[in-house]
Amino acid sequence: MERAGGEARANGCSVAAHGALRNGYVRGLPGAAGTQIHHIAHNGGLYKRPFNEAFEETPMLVAVLTYVGYGVLTLFGYLRDFLRQWKIEKCHHATEREEQKDFVPLYQDFENFYTRNLYMRIRDSWNRPICSVPGAKVDMMERVSHDYNWTFMYTGRVIKDVINMGSYNYLGFAQNAGICQEAAAKVLSRYGAGVCSTRQEMGNLDKHEDLEKLVARFLGVESAMAYGMGFATNSMNIPALVGKGCLILSDELNHASLVLGARLSGATIRIFKHNNMQSLEKLLKDAIVHGQPRTRRPWKKILILVEGIYSMEGSIVRLPEVIALKKKYKSYLYLDEAHSIGALGPTGRGVVEYFGLNPGDVDIMMGTFTKSFGGAGGYIGGKKELIDYLRTYSHSAVYATSLSPPVVEQIITSMKCIMGEDGTTFGKECVQQLAENTRYFRRRLKEMGFIIYGNEDSPVVPLMVYMPAKIGAFGREMLKRNIGVVVVGFPATPIVESRARFCVSAAHTKEILDTALKEINEVGDLLQLKYSRHRLVPLLDRPFDETTYEETED
Repeated sequence: MERAGGEARANGCSVAAHGALRNGYVRGLPGAAGTQIHHIAHNGGLYKRPFNEAFEETPMLVAVLTYVGYGVLTLFGYLRDFLRQWKIEKCHHATEREEQKDFVPLYQDFENFYTRNLYMRIRDSWNRPICSVPGAKVDMMERVSHDYNWTFMYTGRVIKDVINMGSYNYLGFAQNAGICQEAAAKVLSRYGAGVCSTRQEMGNLDKHEDLEKLVARFLGVESAMAYGMGFATNSMNIPALVGKGCLILSDELNHASLVLGARLSGATIRIFKHNNMQSLEKLLKDAIVHGQPRTRRPWKKILILVEGIYSMEGSIVRLPEVIALKKKYKSYLYLDEAHSIGALGPTGRGVVEYFGLNPGDVDIMMGTFTKSFGGAGGYIGGKKELIDYLRTYSHSAVYATSLSPPVVEQIITSMKCIMGEDGTTFGKECVQQLAENTRYFRRRLKEMGFIIYGNEDSPVVPLMVYMPAKIGAFGREMLKRNIGVVVVGFPATPIVESRARFCVSAAHTKEILDTALKEINEVGDLLQLKYSRHRLVPLLDRPFDETTYEETED
């Protein structure tokens, strides 16, 4: 149990004395204003480092105004649909042909309501084409729309040196010069660009074998297998691991690839609250006690699906506790390290190293090469028996074309650089620089008064925007100031939690970050986005209600 200026509590969150709050910020103590308490969930000494992760509550007025904003947009959407029906307003969206109006509809009209009437208003905030390497700065093609974002025209002008705060280039290896580019160019001249076959036929190169041995060594596991697509690594491998009669326990904020893989498997799916160990343990207990619905037979397998860093929340999985529960209830653990591999840990080996855990405690270690390594594809690491099984039964392994040789070399070169096997300390310096940039960027945004979600060590930094009109306004205003950002709204997030998502990179210099922060500060004042009142709610203190269930029929 931890003591911090008051009585100790479970979960490492303390109730401070003399008017202090128990939510991460101490108030009312001399000299302690703004001091943050580390939330350490000891639970028998599971955590070896401070775990600083808190989410500030949405101000009530902001939540109400956000709902009102969506309500107004919905009313105007129905009005515009009425005008389109009577040919008063031109209809741009796909509709049924007149001679097929009695058929089963191909385009579900109501399902497209959000796209037609809400998304189209801010569509210019997405799919912006860049025409350079996605480094710290990018060149972006200018485009305009004369029909309210239904179509775009390119002006022929290129917007130069836009600060890139949206790409997952965490360690800065997405580059068109340097050791990675030189190595990839040599391999391209020898092997060509494509393999034109699957791994099981004529597409298994010596480079693929080298990559898999290197990945296994990097992760500290017995064996590993590489795939050509990160999304398919999840969606096509989960069905090979579980099926009917198995139970999947999935975090409610898991990526779409994990959700799709779980649904394709045919297993029963139950959802636990995000990063909430009470919710997960309740599901595990119920699964053990009650077994399968109707028959009450024991589940064939229980598989827990979690991510290392959650790409919309910026939160880090409570892996020590998940592993403890997995061992206690004899279940399996599938860890998706798409965003955490390379970005966390003293040597970039992901969330397992970040917490100082044994890689052998994670049954299936999945990750992608698309982010920290500047390449493409994904991998799965684990015991040799697991990988041998997947080589035969994974759809991605049997039917998908092999990784492109230059991409493989990009991954090998960047991974060896991170490991220090290139004879330099450049990779280690990149990992350290990313950690420093992340903490600096997050701290400055909080000081400005923005509501920032996630863990202090996560390079994914969500800045809460909330209102629908401010989603597009924020993206446009930032681009006017030569800064490219990603904005996210409903249905990708809860309806009252629209946000801008920044991705910090080791390639960002302090000057670049200071320039971005200055402009973010100005836009925040312009759009009145500084909602923070420093009332943080630690994740374990968030309200816990009955777990939602999503079950497939046995």
